[in-house]
Amino acid sequence: MDKLAFIGFILAVVAVAGGFVLEGGTLSTLMHLPAFIIVFGGTLGAVMLQTPFQQFRLGLSMLPWAFLPRALPVQQTMNRIVEWGNSARANGFLSLESAALEESDPFLHRGLNLLVDGAEADTLQITLDAELSLTRERLLRGARIFEALGGYSPTIGIIGAVLGLIQAMSHISDPDRLGLGIATAFVATIYGVGFANLVFIPLGNKLKNLVQQQSLYHELIIEGLVSIAQGQNPRTIERKLAAYRPG
Repeated sequence: MDKLAFIGFILAVVAVAGGFVLEGGTLSTLMHLPAFIIVFGGTLGAVMLQTPFQQFRLGLSMLPWAFLPRALPVQQTMNRIVEWGNSARANGFLSLESAALEESDPFLHRGLNLLVDGAEADTLQITLDAELSLTRERLLRGARIFEALGGYSPTIGIIGAVLGLIQAMSHISDPDRLGLGIATAFVATIYGVGFANLVFIPLGNKLKNLVQQQSLYHELIIEGLVSIAQGQNPRTIERKLAAYRPG
């Protein structure tokens, strides 16, 4: 669990709501179901219109990563790669067959299978680099749906505010109801800007950072397996992989 993400989200909401209360406002004035429906529903619909189904579904499936990110066993994988390097130098690539069969990480599994099958270092590098690039781009496209949500949300909020003002103007002869209607209309703008800057854009950036971390982890794997394929000394491999260790 990413405690910083939870704390950051709560802090942002409490800071905005608390500041409003300190200024003399009441939280009940920010609770407006029609404004929420206009902003959230309109924003979601616009993104659904522009996004292919598979990409939209992928983006939604990535949402839990922001708070429950996958732990990447960087140090453990580095140690295993060095062990595989020792085994390959002593007994050949076929000695890694059992490790390949037992490997649960799909990326490592495919890389080890290529080693066992006797793939040349250049072929191994090209194949795994291509898979890494395609996977990274696919995941980044999923993360971008939250950027799109953050882009549309403020504009939809303005649309909601204008619709609210149109409704408020129908009570122009009643100053009390007119003032209340104008105040309610601007709630839609708050929703639009708030969703964008407190939820959607931060989520999109967080997911992109997680994708980059995963890509860096896969680069470590590629570097290690290619080094094994080249027959490099395990000590040399260990020193090369140390650069990927989290600081």
